[in-house]
Amino acid sequence: MVPDFQSRATLLNHIRHTRNFYDSRCVDPSGGFYHFYKDDGTVYDSRTRHLVSSTRFIFTHAMAWRQFGEAADQQRLRHGLAFLRAAHRNPATGGYAWQLDWNNGEGRVTDGTNHCYGLAFVLLAYSHALMAGEADARAWIDETFELMEQRFWDADYGLYADEASADWSTLDAYRGQNANMHACEALIAAFEATGERAFLLRAETLARNITQRQAALADNLIWEHYHADWSVDTEYNRHDKSNIFRPWGYQPGHLTEWAKLLLLLERHGDQLEGGKDWLLPRAVELFNAAMDKAWDAQHGGIYYGFGPDDSICDDLKYFWVQAESLATAALLGARTGEASYWTWYDKIWAYSWEHFVDHQYGAWYRILGADNSKLTDEKSPAGKVDYHTMGACYEVLNVLKKD
Repeated sequence: MVPDFQSRATLLNHIRHTRNFYDSRCVDPSGGFYHFYKDDGTVYDSRTRHLVSSTRFIFTHAMAWRQFGEAADQQRLRHGLAFLRAAHRNPATGGYAWQLDWNNGEGRVTDGTNHCYGLAFVLLAYSHALMAGEADARAWIDETFELMEQRFWDADYGLYADEASADWSTLDAYRGQNANMHACEALIAAFEATGERAFLLRAETLARNITQRQAALADNLIWEHYHADWSVDTEYNRHDKSNIFRPWGYQPGHLTEWAKLLLLLERHGDQLEGGKDWLLPRAVELFNAAMDKAWDAQHGGIYYGFGPDDSICDDLKYFWVQAESLATAALLGARTGEASYWTWYDKIWAYSWEHFVDHQYGAWYRILGADNSKLTDEKSPAGKVDYHTMGACYEVLNVLKKD
């Protein structure tokens, strides 16, 4: 039976069901969290620690502590913060290791590369920790923002660079929209946590430069990859469609995710420098483009990627694309009052409920075939802690009326 997805109780119960998959097994008493799970919750790699998972776990536990008030979530939040500070962060450089080998309390850096994408999630983690009552995180927000400004900010283009060596001596020539998108997300959270307008204005700059200026270079959509001068790089990863952080082509999930961020910015429109009138129309354009070009009318769900000619270049279905898109549909429905967006919301949810939600063990499957077939029994490899799915539910709760 399909539940009422416009019911707060449905979303709260789903968050609990998803949390239950992780909560009973995620904590490594020697430090941090386990990051790799099979469908049934079996940990299949107990030692690898990825910065993205480490920070996203902090987000999920901070949100759970604020929503449900269970002391165990506060303890997990603090456990995650301690690991982020002690294991990932390099006190000599200020950077954060991308990947670690962690064995019974002893850590070894296996990839010390500094990624702006990673720092964006560090900033997001600290921002949500502060909103969850962790006062020490206030200074860490400033520390992280200043590091991003010092090491990655390119004032000539009004965007962040992407990647630097572990010792910061080399800045890679690659530029990407994804790091800037998640930096925008984190900066909005930093503003909401601190009230400091500078964070909001930086988020506004990123949003305008990616969704307007850069989009103008790519059919008014958002291309993923760029050269050092922020000209479009149409060849980057052309033959590596499965690259987890840098796939080729247009990403429907990123179009809808940017639409969501524009709507979040609009909520603070009276404090923006450039006004808010452009935000809703642009959000509508991006969401509608994603649905028009990437919804699978035969099997349901949203494809992963499409090319400049609008052909589908990656027909797999990824969990996060569905989650971000249903959240954006709800926000657009609430903001515009148009029933069509609530129709999309219910449609994407119903598809996800049938194919992606693991009703037996909890959480969502990560990836499905074009026909929604199972491709792997790895539910949560590095990066997936269901931050997208639970985050989508929390965001929708913000616009739903009380049951």
